[in-house]
Amino acid sequence: MGRLLGYLCSICGSRYGPDDVIYTCPDDGGNLDVVLDLQAIQADTNPAAIAASAETSIWRYLPLLPVGDPGFWGTPLRTVGWTPLYELRESAQRFGLSRLWLKDDGRNPTASFKDRASAVVVARAREVGADVVITASTGNAGAALAGMAAAARMPAVILAPRSAPPAKVAQLLTFGAQVVLVDGNYDQAFDLSLEAAQAFGWYCRNTGYNPFTAEGKKTAAFEICEQLGSPDGAWRAPQAVFVSVGDGNIISGLHKGFKDLLALGWIESMPRIFGVQSEGSAAIARAFAAGTEDIQPVAADTIADSISVDLPRDGLRALRAATQTGGAYLAVSDQAILEAIAELGREAAVFAEPAGAAAYAGFRAAVDQGLIGESDEVLVLNTGNGLKDVRAAMQATGEADIIEPELTALRRLLAERGLVAGG
Repeated sequence: MGRLLGYLCSICGSRYGPDDVIYTCPDDGGNLDVVLDLQAIQADTNPAAIAASAETSIWRYLPLLPVGDPGFWGTPLRTVGWTPLYELRESAQRFGLSRLWLKDDGRNPTASFKDRASAVVVARAREVGADVVITASTGNAGAALAGMAAAARMPAVILAPRSAPPAKVAQLLTFGAQVVLVDGNYDQAFDLSLEAAQAFGWYCRNTGYNPFTAEGKKTAAFEICEQLGSPDGAWRAPQAVFVSVGDGNIISGLHKGFKDLLALGWIESMPRIFGVQSEGSAAIARAFAAGTEDIQPVAADTIADSISVDLPRDGLRALRAATQTGGAYLAVSDQAILEAIAELGREAAVFAEPAGAAAYAGFRAAVDQGLIGESDEVLVLNTGNGLKDVRAAMQATGEADIIEPELTALRRLLAERGLVAGG
């Protein structure tokens, strides 16, 4: 806790002490950046010390986080993060790139990137003595909070739009959360959760609104740089990172993580960060294209429910993650997302949900548009497992063939597919 110096408003630049605010700037409602004591961190730890840690989760980076050790050893709360990073050599050659990696955060305990934020928020909730944690979610953030809260034996309330995929709702219920489906969209559920938190005195996990969400999500940047590090223990960042964007908090968290490492001197350069949105939910991408920080709401309509947002709640910081690093925003069609699901399955053996596959679809679009060069080392982040939305996966791949239980029928089908000789 001594590492937490306070907060900085992303809009007006006002600074607040660690006990002055809880959620957003009281003057203009701006999202708050957590300010850490970087000098103390430099004095207490270094990459070699972290490399020596036996912890294989986000908690190996505890010296760089604004919370204390949450305990609960042997539970899913201690297994969040340290997700695999795969090198796609053949794909890199096909796209004419130096190197291409895929980090699969669908391997987290509740199968999405959102576990990172929820683990840190639950740790913070226990520190401040909260009795109940609430959030609004299209599914993944809620599942993550429900799972982490269950591990910490803390009650959780989840408000989700009625349209949330059944598999995600099933997760919420299985983890024992109080689940309420709102007959409206995500933005309406978000607003209702803020009212409920204030009315009942609950701790609100909402994306962006709670400054500790980005602190959990920044751990992915730490992992990327450590996993790509050299044999001598030096950390390094890729030259470009692609990530899907809905509310904007994941890309904001990644940006914060890279900035922390650059300020500590643990990496030599900042990667270009590329945000990818669905064309049906592209409020930030539109603002980027217009060259403005004035993000206007849209009527979101996309197959990628996890990034389906009318008004991004962390939009300004998300926009700046691209503009301040020389990156860009790309908008991709639902069809491109479905194609990316199938391609990731075939070429990377990774089952991605639509939101996660959107990042890969954006990467492909960036190659086509000449935004990525031959010498670039690129990382694509998958944020969720495809089992979250099997219906979309079936749209991407089609139905399985059905035959009679006879070898002749099997031979005929395989011959049609070119897998055996005909006859």
